[in-house]
Amino acid sequence: MGCVQSGTCKPPFSDTITVLELNASIDPNPTTVDESSDVVLRYRTPYFRASAQVLVPPVLKKEIWTIGWIQACNQMDFYNHYGNEGLSSWELPELRSGRVCALSDSDGVSYPWYGSTSEIYTVVGPTRRDTRLTVAMNDNFHPSVTWSVPIATAGSAPQLTGIRRHQRFTTWLVARNEASGETRLLRTLRWRMRLRIDVDPRGHRGQRAHLLEPHLQEPPQLMPTNEPIPPSALLPPNANDAQTLMWRPSNAAPVMVIPPRYTHTHVP
Repeated sequence: MGCVQSGTCKPPFSDTITVLELNASIDPNPTTVDESSDVVLRYRTPYFRASAQVLVPPVLKKEIWTIGWIQACNQMDFYNHYGNEGLSSWELPELRSGRVCALSDSDGVSYPWYGSTSEIYTVVGPTRRDTRLTVAMNDNFHPSVTWSVPIATAGSAPQLTGIRRHQRFTTWLVARNEASGETRLLRTLRWRMRLRIDVDPRGHRGQRAHLLEPHLQEPPQLMPTNEPIPPSALLPPNANDAQTLMWRPSNAAPVMVIPPRYTHTHVP
């Protein structure tokens, strides 16, 4: 007899894991700019924050379930303009070429998880009671951009005229059986960070940079249905290890200034 008729079938354990509460936001403050260094301009963006309270029913078997956040970068446009000289660009070659649609944004150690502290919670079975847990993550950008072109000699005059940045991310709340690999997507978020800073290299340091937009970032989107996680979001390299710094002069061939730390490419 079918399980509907007999009434003996139970849903998969992962389907009984419940999200009780989810909060996602970007801090309501503008990007801050720091001109204290005579070598680089620094800026710090507001934080993206996500937190979820999850209920895991009793784990009757000797299993380990991990609940946590997985994040991938879907787009990285990060350009530093130096007037008529050209621009520098932090790039993700596989993403830029379209070879993959997302790259892991793991910490580079705890694949596929975004991190291994507050970002995940591990439930070790068997357990007799429900487990009520909270997992939280945050992300922001705090880079340094050279005042002079990145291949200039030390002491060169400031030439930086502007910074443009637009990055998009997908963030998943996930439950995974560590033995079987069974995975359930609990929630899917999308968020982005945009930035535009104009710089007058002739100005006095401390008065050169001006944040044009945006002063407040768009709020994250909770997707109405879960989106599948691409394989490239689960495996090395992560975005930090895959990125390369290119110098793209106005009238010459591009120059790789900093190569990627991880040269492995994903196999389609």
